Amino acid sequence: MSPALGAGQPSIVPPDQSQSAESISREIPRPAELQRDVDFWIRVYSDITTLQGFLHDERHLGVVYETLDLALAGPPGSSQRRELIKRARDRWTAGLDAAVHALEAGTAESVTGDARRVLQLWGNDATPARLREARAEVRFQLGQADRFRAGIVRSGTWESHIARTFDSLGLPPELAALPHVESSFTPSAYSKVGASGLWQFMRSTGRLYMRVDDIVDERLDPFRSTEAAAKLLLSNYRLLGSWPLAITAYNHGPGGMRRARQMMGTDDFGVIARNYRSRTFGFASRNFYPSFLAALTIDQDPQRFFPGVTRAPEMQFHEIPMPGYADIKRLEKALDVPMGQLRDLNPALRPAVWSGERLVPRGYRLRLPPDRAISSDEFVARVGADQIYVAQIGPQAHKVGRGETLHQIARKYGLNVRRVAELNGLDPSAKLKRGRVLQLPDDRPSTLAELAVQTPTPAADSSL
Repeated sequence: MSPALGAGQPSIVPPDQSQSAESISREIPRPAELQRDVDFWIRVYSDITTLQGFLHDERHLGVVYETLDLALAGPPGSSQRRELIKRARDRWTAGLDAAVHALEAGTAESVTGDARRVLQLWGNDATPARLREARAEVRFQLGQADRFRAGIVRSGTWESHIARTFDSLGLPPELAALPHVESSFTPSAYSKVGASGLWQFMRSTGRLYMRVDDIVDERLDPFRSTEAAAKLLLSNYRLLGSWPLAITAYNHGPGGMRRARQMMGTDDFGVIARNYRSRTFGFASRNFYPSFLAALTIDQDPQRFFPGVTRAPEMQFHEIPMPGYADIKRLEKALDVPMGQLRDLNPALRPAVWSGERLVPRGYRLRLPPDRAISSDEFVARVGADQIYVAQIGPQAHKVGRGETLHQIARKYGLNVRRVAELNGLDPSAKLKRGRVLQLPDDRPSTLAELAVQTPTPAADSSL
């Protein structure tokens, strides 16, 4: 049973009144011309693990030259593994050369070994010109079956919230399979390019829909980032008018897909995927929609691909909006919740909060175990009004960045510029050297208790 709002699930994104549900297609197209690519990704996601990989043609995904066994090839990124993949790629490049030679010499019927395998794989497309192109298109793809299976298990934790969030905006429920492609449903996932969380938001895009800073990074919160992903997907659909383009824009960007559509003169993603050429529209962008369809196929029938797999139970918790700013260690003690459990329930809080350098901010919806459900008044009573602050505390020092002035630094932390200058023996107009560490005033803000004392009580009406 799903917990009720305030004692469990976060609030759902309200429907955008500017876009009627009737104008949003809830059908996810499955173009027949993409099925070959979809089948390839189904194999990647369900047949081979991260200890295996395919050597395949980059554009003709039906051509898989070999399945490599990496179990004894060292860890990912190791020189041993890179060398094994390179040797295999060189071998099949030589096989392609031999096949081209045989075709041009008229001896294709008598070839053996790798050249014969090349000709069989390419079939009627095995022309000298095409096989010469294929020499530069031998690509390695790591298997994902073990990660995908683990992602199916994890997905149950947020399944209901994702479904309700997408339904509230009139979006196709199938979009819930997208995190299989993005992160294998891993909330803490980071990519090498800086994307983060279950839905793999870049910092710049994330800030359009969520709070992303050194105190709270909602990209790491599966609930908040789900709501952001729903809004982004809806925005992409409004701009591009079809789900294949909108979903691909999640990877390639809406502007990039709009350019692709304009240059190709069509909304047909199959045509765009096969024929559009751009420096940035590479293998990942071209295959984002087919890989999504593959993930959706598996997610809709997991027992067929992973017999016995079961999804994790839905996460249970209680949410309480923070009435002010409070130290996480104080919350741990006052609410009797172990720090480890608070961390698990509140992944968006950043290291500065857990270390005590910053306070849990006002308005943040703090998650507690379901057996710790309390009202807002009880929260204040247990934590203590004298331990809940009206403003955030700042750091004790600041490292000067390029071109920064004392006025800019003081304004950033809400401090008086003269106090900062005096503390560091400087004139307020002094030029600062990049890299210098400035000490900042360690002023604690007022508490709710102090604010209550400072607020005058309305005078009694003497006429009564």
